[in-house]
Amino acid sequence: MSETLLDLKGLKCPLPVLKARKAMSRLPAGDRLVVLTTDPMAEIDIPHFCQENGHTLVASERTEFGHRFLLTKGA
Repeated sequence: MSETLLDLKGLKCPLPVLKARKAMSRLPAGDRLVVLTTDPMAEIDIPHFCQENGHTLVASERTEFGHRFLLTKGA
């Protein structure tokens, strides 16, 4: 299992979730993706994306710049 960092700071909705979707499509099942965002809508969009696409939202936290999400790719 590996972990990939995706820095999406400065991008506005819907770009963070679209880029996260593209990055997840390249990962094998079980790999993790760390997503950094500044878009306030990502707090809603990223968890919804995980739920709709069978991925796991391992962690979500507010940071000094916005949010940090840890996702695990589903099967």
